[in-house]
Amino acid sequence: MTRTDDPEGTGITGITGAPEALEAPDLAGLRPRLPSPLQDVADERFGRHGVRLVLKRDDLIHPELVGNKWRKLAPNLAAAAGRAVLTFGGAYSNHLRATAAAGRLLGLPTIGVVRGQELSGRPLNPSLARCAADGMRLHFVDRSTYRHKTEPETLAAILRTLGAEDAYVVPEGGSNSLAVRGCQALGEELRGQADVVALACGTGGTLAGLAAGLAPGQRALGVPVLKGAFLSADIQALQVTAFGARQGDWSLDERFHFGGYARTTPELGTFAEDFEHRHGLPVERLYVAKMLYGLVTLAEEGAFPRGTTVAAVITGAPLA
Repeated sequence: MTRTDDPEGTGITGITGAPEALEAPDLAGLRPRLPSPLQDVADERFGRHGVRLVLKRDDLIHPELVGNKWRKLAPNLAAAAGRAVLTFGGAYSNHLRATAAAGRLLGLPTIGVVRGQELSGRPLNPSLARCAADGMRLHFVDRSTYRHKTEPETLAAILRTLGAEDAYVVPEGGSNSLAVRGCQALGEELRGQADVVALACGTGGTLAGLAAGLAPGQRALGVPVLKGAFLSADIQALQVTAFGARQGDWSLDERFHFGGYARTTPELGTFAEDFEHRHGLPVERLYVAKMLYGLVTLAEEGAFPRGTTVAAVITGAPLA
């Protein structure tokens, strides 16, 4: 066994098995749809301001490893080289669901460390139930332990408790240097296709890579789905770790979290239903709906000059 000393700058270290004894999974065998398609939509809420809206349909990359989850997980799954994958998330984590699905499809053991010890005695919600059905081993920890999960001592204790000292550790949300470089391809696919590229942000890894891949003159706009003005520093840190410096033209609009992660309101639900009716697109509520709502608001505020093309990245799909 060898010890990892945070090679990806995640703040996480752990004990991992020797990768030379294992084989990398065949990700090409999953047949991802890349580049993801670009869909032009006619929406008068943009059109009356002279703004063109296009949808970058990353939700169509793969039916189970949807959107930015493919882009972030694929390089980490390759690096895991057949080892069990351990990662972290909340009770409604899309990242946990995607990791569990990847484990089932590739025959890899997966372990999900879930925030909230109080959840361990309750029936699983639909998201966690899907993880369990896909073979993920769920381990619930108290919120204090979860807050310290990136500290070497805390992580080592979790790994020992689970008997998972050989696991390949992926951080919460999948955002590390490998993931950021994987998401750089998203920006490269959008070169010349839009003036502004918008997406919802959780941990910021997708935006960090997207902005690095865009061409000069293009701008990335992130819509955080969590409360708190911390994400800008996190994104910059991810870019520094992945590329050595801040990359690209990017900014955040933090007004559209609707109360925080996994929070919605009747107003947001009505908006999402209306968007679905207008464009025939199933709208995921915790990320995508907030980003689309933000873009409509910004268009109405005159934030985009006439003639602007805005690409909205559809990073996920509703839980079926």
